[in-house]
Amino acid sequence: MGDGIAATTAARLTGGDTAARPREASAGGLHGSWAAPDSRRVLQLALAGLWLLDAVLQYQSAMFSRAFPQMLADAARGNPAVIGDPITWTARLIDHHVVAMNAIFATVQLLLGLGIAWRPTVRLALGASIAWALAVWWLGEGLGMVLTGTASPVNGAPGAVILYALLAVLLWPAARDRPARFVAGRAVGTGAARLLWLVLWGSLGYLALQPAARAPQALSNSVSAMTSGQPGWLAAADSDLGRLLSHQGLTASIILAVALVTIALGIYLPLPAVRAVLILAMAVAALIWVAQGLGGLFSGSGTDPDSGPLLVLLGAAYWPARQRTAAGSPALGSPAPRGPAPASPAPARPSPGSPT
Repeated sequence: MGDGIAATTAARLTGGDTAARPREASAGGLHGSWAAPDSRRVLQLALAGLWLLDAVLQYQSAMFSRAFPQMLADAARGNPAVIGDPITWTARLIDHHVVAMNAIFATVQLLLGLGIAWRPTVRLALGASIAWALAVWWLGEGLGMVLTGTASPVNGAPGAVILYALLAVLLWPAARDRPARFVAGRAVGTGAARLLWLVLWGSLGYLALQPAARAPQALSNSVSAMTSGQPGWLAAADSDLGRLLSHQGLTASIILAVALVTIALGIYLPLPAVRAVLILAMAVAALIWVAQGLGGLFSGSGTDPDSGPLLVLLGAAYWPARQRTAAGSPALGSPAPRGPAPASPAPARPSPGSPT
């Protein structure tokens, strides 16, 4: 009877399943078991890390000077008045209170990163990050300059901050996950996730072919401009890339657009091909990041790592992975295991001494 009471108590302490839970640490006392984060949680933590990096960059001394509101005011150039006027008004407001306003902006980003990293507040922080990202995309990035005719994937279009919002939607911890072959489809569904991928990468392909982007010196000038304030090794790399692209704007833009459109459509291919497309997407994103001067991380005036790392993180969210249900059934989309057909039950034989 004592053994039964002990077993019942142990079952209650472990949630009714003592065999399925890892052993507690032997350092005495009752300790809560630690569960390894799943793939979505790992991606959420990576997103949190990027928000924390943004906060660190926003705390730089240059951001507490008038250079910060001037940077914001530049985002109004070329935009329609309905978009540009609020940007100009916001920049003037910040210019009058630059220290306090920048401290607030940096602290908000710090809290967003910490909130996403802490499980109890992950939903609240992801929701707040969407609202914050949309506001900054407009008032800080001028909608990524996509309405000016000068936006290009190389200069950060469609705006790094809008990718934060997209990732927050795709990594949302839904109460009931939908069946999906990749993490990005668990909250919104596979079809919606694929459509978002198609729209994003397809729009990047379109922006790469705009007249201003395919001008003979457009890409070369954009890359060469990133050398200012960079460490020697990075400035040399951007200078070499700028010289390589000199007078090759049209050719380079066509090659880039073909790669981007291939990536956009490739999400609908069979799984083995999708993996190849995602590798291509991450490679293109890394090349774009180099052309962006690594987002100005080492220049003292960068406010975010730019779109390159976010596109890599997005590709990781779409990586097909084998998933198993709680009952141990095979992953969605994987062939069912084959085994020998179940044998027919043998006829019962009477036991010795039983009546026939």
